Amino acid sequence: MTLGRWIGLLSLVISLYVLWQIRAIALLFFMAIIFAVGLNRVVRRFQKSKLKRIVAIGLTIAIFIVVLGLLLALVATRITEQFDQLVELIPGAIAQVANLNYWLQEQIPGRMIKNLPNLNDLSLQLQQVANWTIIHFYQAFSNSLSLLLNGLLLTVLTLMLLVNPKQYRNLLIQGFPAFYRNRADRILSKCEVGLIDYLGGIALSMAFIGITSTVGLLVLQVPLPFVNGFIAGISAFVPYLGALASVVPPALLALLDSPWKAIEVLLLYFLIQQVEGNLITPIIMKQRLSLLPATTLALLTAFGTFFGVLGLFLGLPILVVAQIWLREVWVKDVLDQWTVPQAITSSQSAPHER
Repeated sequence: MTLGRWIGLLSLVISLYVLWQIRAIALLFFMAIIFAVGLNRVVRRFQKSKLKRIVAIGLTIAIFIVVLGLLLALVATRITEQFDQLVELIPGAIAQVANLNYWLQEQIPGRMIKNLPNLNDLSLQLQQVANWTIIHFYQAFSNSLSLLLNGLLLTVLTLMLLVNPKQYRNLLIQGFPAFYRNRADRILSKCEVGLIDYLGGIALSMAFIGITSTVGLLVLQVPLPFVNGFIAGISAFVPYLGALASVVPPALLALLDSPWKAIEVLLLYFLIQQVEGNLITPIIMKQRLSLLPATTLALLTAFGTFFGVLGLFLGLPILVVAQIWLREVWVKDVLDQWTVPQAITSSQSAPHER
């Protein structure tokens, strides 16, 4: 390798190391980009009404604050109260699983019970999942100082990106070779469309799952329906893993009443996920985005392992952007343009001519 290539490789390694050290800030910056992209679409709609951009930004932010304030005023107090009750009730619900195991041992013959899974082991696994869900939600919303500082930084970054997005976009484009800058600009436009489609789809999915879960739990008379519906709606931001985690608390609470009610809760959540996955998501999101379930699940698990809860929530939008760049740059601009050299083609066809 030449000296220039060694320097380039060293620069890449150093850049990756620095990026890893500031990964929390990098993820927060990417979240600011997502918010800015979503709000910028609303700003552009206001600008079509011949409003100045600064006025359109102020109007958009005002609407966002009013809507968020109304939602918090309507549900925040009740959810906070029910969340404290949920933390108190979950241990008793998990103990109910162990009691169910003893009841099964008395009712089912010994030969058959050996072939059934041990519910004591299941209760330990449920306790781990429930503790993970509750603790991470509690940590995310209870640490007031950290939440305030991160929220303030996120707000400032979002506003800076929203006020003058072209400046930051041009700065990013300048990092590409001159011959590729127009192409990079078009790819960034596709990333913007992909993120907007994602935001629209995920917002509708979260609202649908949160509302239907709350209503369904109210009908089934499961304790704490509002906080469980809230957890289900927020967890919808993380495909597959969120659905599995969100069903554990209400199913355990239903066990306090009867095992059959827990089965009803599982069927309710399964039905909601099927309707959302087969009707809502394909109509809104998959018109432009085609994400393979196995790939999505594996990458989300990796993001959650390396970057924590924030990486788990941002894994899918990062995957959306990465997929667009890989498809446009690697597939279309490299592999699709990779033709067989003429010399090789001639040498392969020569024996057939003889």
